[in-house]
Order: sequence, then structure tokens, then C-alpha cells
Amino acid sequence: MNSKINSQDKDLVKKETLVETEGLVKAFKVKKSFFSEAKWIYPVDRISLRIFRGETLGVVGESGCGKTTLGRTILRLLEPNDGKIYFDGKDITNLPHSELRSFRKHMQIVFQDPYSSLNPRMTIYDTLKRPIRIFKLCDKDNEPELILNTLRSVGLDKQHLLRYPHEFSGGQRQRIAIARALISKPQFIVLDEPTSALDVSVQAQIINLLCELREQYKLTYLFISHDISIIKHVSNRIAVMYLGNIVEIGPTDSVFCNRFHPYTKLLISSVPLPDIRKRMELRIDTSEVPSLLKKFDGCKFFDRCPYRAKKCEVSEPTFYEVEAGHFVKCYLYESMQTGGAQS
Repeated sequence: MNSKINSQDKDLVKKETLVETEGLVKAFKVKKSFFSEAKWIYPVDRISLRIFRGETLGVVGESGCGKTTLGRTILRLLEPNDGKIYFDGKDITNLPHSELRSFRKHMQIVFQDPYSSLNPRMTIYDTLKRPIRIFKLCDKDNEPELILNTLRSVGLDKQHLLRYPHEFSGGQRQRIAIARALISKPQFIVLDEPTSALDVSVQAQIINLLCELREQYKLTYLFISHDISIIKHVSNRIAVMYLGNIVEIGPTDSVFCNRFHPYTKLLISSVPLPDIRKRMELRIDTSEVPSLLKKFDGCKFFDRCPYRAKKCEVSEPTFYEVEAGHFVKCYLYESMQTGGAQS
């Protein structure tokens, strides 16, 4: 993966916010069994987040922490229960779907499984034709040229247009899914674990492709993954997510070199070492993540944290700025800052 998004450089983003959430909440009502009482779970629990124009924000965390729900709620593929969503300064939280359509072409998503996200009965030409017709991107005479140029930008060509999804490999299908997201010339793309269903060798190709497309089309990414090594490679900033909350966020190098939150330390120290002579030392509880059905008055990491104190159990910490642009939600750093908004 030699085309790393290395734009920690300050003039890439210039701190212009493209996407912002304020106290975003997405809840679901679930039942353990047919006879049990329904309860609420909160995969996205009061998340305030800013994504700057031109950057890649990586969201990492264990399975079930709410990463995918966050991405889909930002795009309003799932309707939020509370909070605000802003795109390019416009509040889109309660826009009716008729008005939201004009924003859809600027906000796209690439799903985890490229096979299930493509209609098996539609040729690739028909798949790429749909967004053109829906968003009225061009007239019918120019449609073939736009489709072919977009397909070529992801490494496929004319001979692939009349084939069906089952005739392609996993990596090729994901390239088609990327082309479908790309054809409306979006500003913002949610990448929901776009490489987790692919072979390792193909993963590298797709990651490099996404890096190249980002530079070519000046895209902004929300990159969701449980693979912290991929997140490190592609991201300008990293948000670490745990049970519906972001517990640490900051520049990639800062989060990796100076990890502050105990959960971030656990995640990064859990990465397997290539040298079998070196043992991983996990001083933090590595047991299963608690259920989202459990109610928390304080920090959600309390049960697993070796540094827990009484107040961690009864009240939730706020964000503290521990380094420039690096925020952590943990009482251990209360003395470093009086508290601040998440960046």
C-alpha cells in the first residue's frame, strides 16, 4: 500500500467543516425473547463530530460498537432519534425526502459486502445508469460516456459493461460499487468496511484505489473499519468508538503514538505482532464487550478499565484536549483541561 493518504499536512483540510453532528442519537427497540419486555439500545449515543473537507476520518472499534449505524445515520439511511446533522452548513436532520434527494448525490456510501449491495439481475451498465437517471446528471446521449469514464476510473473497462455481478471477483464487484458511489460526483463518501470481505492482496488494491480517487476527485471520507492497521494507513484523523460513544479522537500519528484512553490502548496493543518472540502484554480486561442493553450512568468502559474510580461509575466524563486537536473522554486527564468540545 504505497499510496498512503499522508495528508497530516496542515493545508490539506484548512479546518473547513463539511459534515457535522450535534448530540446525534440512534436508538432501536429490541426484545430478548417473545415474552420479554422491549428495551431500548443506543448504538449511537449523543455523538458530536466534525468531519473536515478533504480529510479521511477513520472510525475504529470492536464489532457491535455502532460504527456502521453512525455512518448510516449521518447519511439518513437510518433516521436519527435525536440530535442534528449538518452537511456543508445546511441542517439536513429533518429535511423531507423530496428535499433530501438533492443532497443524496453529494453524500454516498460503499457497503461492506459488494455482492449483496449490487442487484444480481442488473448489468453493470444498468447499475451505473440508475443514479444518472435519478439525479438527472446528464442527457441520454452523454450517458454512455459518463458511465464508461467512471468505470475506467476504478480500473474496469468497456467489456465489463454488459456483464452481471456474479461474473466478477469480489475485488471487481467492490470496484463497481465504488464506481456507483462515484458517478454522481459526491463530496462525501461513507466507506463501511469496504475491504473486510476481500482477500488480503485485493484489500491492498482497493485501499490504493480509494486513496487515488480521494486525491483525484477531492473527496472526503468517513472510513469505518475494525482493522486498526488499515485505519492507520488511510486516515488523517482517527475516532475510537466504544458502545455508541466516541472515547478518543485526534490526528492519526497522535492517537497511535500517544494513545490516552484505556480502550484505545487495548485496541492497539491487541494487534498481533509479527515477531513470535515478542509476547503481547494486555493489562486491560479483554473479555467480551458488555451488551448495549446494559444501562450506564457513567463511563461505559468502567467494567473493563484498570484505572477506574468511583466517579467513573456514577458520571460520564466529558472530552479533554490532551494535545492539539487530540481529545479523550476520560477522567484521568481532567487535570490537563477544563473540558472542551469534540473536534
